[in-house]
Amino acid sequence: MGHTAKPISAPMLSIIIPTLQEECYIQKTLEQFDTLKTIPHECIISDGGSSDKTLEIAKKLTHEIIIHQGTYRQTIAQARNLGASIAKGQYLVFIDADVTIPDPETFFNLIIKEFNQDPTLSAVTTSIHVTKDKALLRDRLLFGLINATYYIINNVLGSGAATGEFQMIRHRSFKDVGGFKEDLVAYEDADIFIRLAKKGKTRFLSQLTIFHSGRRVHRVGHLKLLSTWITNGIWATLFKKAFTKEWEPIR
Repeated sequence: MGHTAKPISAPMLSIIIPTLQEECYIQKTLEQFDTLKTIPHECIISDGGSSDKTLEIAKKLTHEIIIHQGTYRQTIAQARNLGASIAKGQYLVFIDADVTIPDPETFFNLIIKEFNQDPTLSAVTTSIHVTKDKALLRDRLLFGLINATYYIINNVLGSGAATGEFQMIRHRSFKDVGGFKEDLVAYEDADIFIRLAKKGKTRFLSQLTIFHSGRRVHRVGHLKLLSTWITNGIWATLFKKAFTKEWEPIR
């Protein structure tokens, strides 16, 4: 990332990862936090009822696993809230199962420093990009646009917005807004930042970047996915519900 940070006295992180049939990614995603030495943390798997090797792999790497018991397919908002329900940390870190964080030690020390410097800061997100080995020019353009948009919304307008790939939220702020809205099939990630921004501040840290597989945008298509995000945002703003009826798992 081009810079270093001295370890600081750190509170505990609860890293919450929703899963459903994630055997291809979950081991790498969990193992990256083995390098996180100076910050107390727990990794929580919130599983939606996987029938592949997701849980078998996860059980070797974390004891913090909670499994959805309903007969219906849960929304990702429900999965994140379920994981948060057993979290012990002062900060909740929500990531997707295919997310990579370069140098977690430096990454989280820098974010915690931001929180320590501003007690009114409720939540943080960062730049997101597709992993370099899979990134297309279209990916760089799309996520460059998304990153610039979220920088303006959070840091200039103070309105709050973020994608679900990475969000770090004070636990007490999360409770203050009632967590994610579980009836939102989509747009739940931006919605919680909008509500957090009304209680405190949200910030986009452009100097930090996380990477994801790009599997959804590569399957659905860049323009179609962008239009879906925009439509859900407008629909949720006007009608308090997502336009999308079901968010298709892509594995």
